Amino acid sequence: MVNTIILALSAGIFIIGVHQTMKFGMAYSYWIFMFSVALLLYHNFRRQKNK
Repeated sequence: MVNTIILALSAGIFIIGVHQTMKFGMAYSYWIFMFSVALLLYHNFRRQKNK
């Protein structure tokens, strides 16, 4: 359940990052993409730990 929420949150933040990139440029939205990648890595870590 928590893994699904983390994955959905990561996808949502990625979409926000794409929107911010189109509006302001990559320099202003880089941290949003890094946060999205960090959530994906955390999701992968939790999934591997539960196996």
